[in-house]
Amino acid sequence: MTTQARTVPDVVRRRLTPPGPATPGFWLAAILVTAIGLLLRMVNLSHPREPIFDEVYYANEAWDLLQHGVEWNPEDNTPQYVVHPPLGKWMIGLGEQIFGYNSFGWRIAAVTVGVISILLIVLAARKLFRSTILAATAGLLMSLDGMHFVLSRSALLDIFLMFWIVVAFYFLVLDREQRRARWLEALESGSSQVRLGVPWYRLACAVSLGLAAGVKWSALWYILLFAAAIVVLDAGTRRTAGVSNYVSTALLRDGRWLLVFGALIVVTYLATWTGWFASDDGYFRHWYAQAHGLGSDRLIDPLVNLWHYHQEAYGFHTGLDTPHPYQSWPWMWLLLGRPVSMYVNTDGPCDAASCVSQVLLLGTPVLWWSFLPALAALTWLAIARRDGRAWLILACSLAGIVPWFQSMPAHRTMFYFYALPAEPFLILAVVYVLGAIIGPPRHVNPASDHRLIGSIVAGAYVTLVAICFAYFYPIYSATVITNAEWLSRMWLGSRWI
Repeated sequence: MTTQARTVPDVVRRRLTPPGPATPGFWLAAILVTAIGLLLRMVNLSHPREPIFDEVYYANEAWDLLQHGVEWNPEDNTPQYVVHPPLGKWMIGLGEQIFGYNSFGWRIAAVTVGVISILLIVLAARKLFRSTILAATAGLLMSLDGMHFVLSRSALLDIFLMFWIVVAFYFLVLDREQRRARWLEALESGSSQVRLGVPWYRLACAVSLGLAAGVKWSALWYILLFAAAIVVLDAGTRRTAGVSNYVSTALLRDGRWLLVFGALIVVTYLATWTGWFASDDGYFRHWYAQAHGLGSDRLIDPLVNLWHYHQEAYGFHTGLDTPHPYQSWPWMWLLLGRPVSMYVNTDGPCDAASCVSQVLLLGTPVLWWSFLPALAALTWLAIARRDGRAWLILACSLAGIVPWFQSMPAHRTMFYFYALPAEPFLILAVVYVLGAIIGPPRHVNPASDHRLIGSIVAGAYVTLVAICFAYFYPIYSATVITNAEWLSRMWLGSRWI
């Protein structure tokens, strides 16, 4: 049976056509902003040489994994009880394995994934916005964000959680693009059958989400969001292609892949516990046999014991209400209401009577204080334009913050760095709004001066972010400054001290 090519309406073609191949100019811009992020993060990476904040836990636990396959108590030579999955610590341990147990060794993995995440946001932004300038802007803003900078120079888990979520998001964007291209190909050929094939990008997204959960359980919210996004994006593509009953069709025809998607997440997550499964020394590794007086494990006991471990860890997380001087509530995060002091030293030499060196986990203020107006503008643009990209970015931004509000009634101890997974998407929200301010390409309306004015406004904003980052750089990097210089950067007074 032959098929006959047919004319596809321009509006449908425009919506389904993927962006063209990346130009040399795009790759030059992408490499440049990524190199800026790498250079900033590598300078004096070993300082401070002692563990800062929770590095005292995770750097040590990463080293334990290398030696024992599980976290370990060297004091009494027993397995250690920990409440986070092991993958983030394995990633820290890779740096320690290569460079040794020192400050450079336990931080280099964070630098690596932090810099790669910058590049991935540039690539994702180009796919979404089809603009080299906007893509480069997204990468540059991420390179110049104080929160991302500090955490990508620290052996904490959150940078690895964010990394795998960004990887999953990039694969989600690629899946959206690929399936739209295949629908367009079918429409142009006049075929009644659309060969979508195996959604490899979607499966890669599932693996990435499983790895994110293997760092911290808070990846769950992105798992739920991305699963829903797959259905919504599929339905939107079918609607654009003129399919009737596009929602039910997307669920029925692609539903089996959602089952595979979920199963792959679970299998990947379990794989991150390989060291625990392979060891006889893991905490709760033989819990059931010991609790019931059995001589050995049953075949299913490793999973039973891991489930018990998870129940205990979940109880710890939900009951964590120990006061901490740097704890904060989710409503404070976008306002920079309580940053985290990760390191302070007042004994360093300087030319003044007193001096300070500090690592303060604080987002670049000009950038972070623009997030709330950007989200408001993004919501309005999503409604006015009926733009699925805007809704996706908005949902990804909120998924990293809003779920934490449920823990407020229980007074759970929370910290500002919990917002890091939302940061890349908050930056995409800003870039989306900047794109709206700049306006469409000049060929759409050659007589308009709107694009020139918008470009000046966007350029001024990015310049202010860069200046702000440079001003706060000393308290991001533990550079020795005078006490007066340090106080001049405490813009919110005791909230930041």
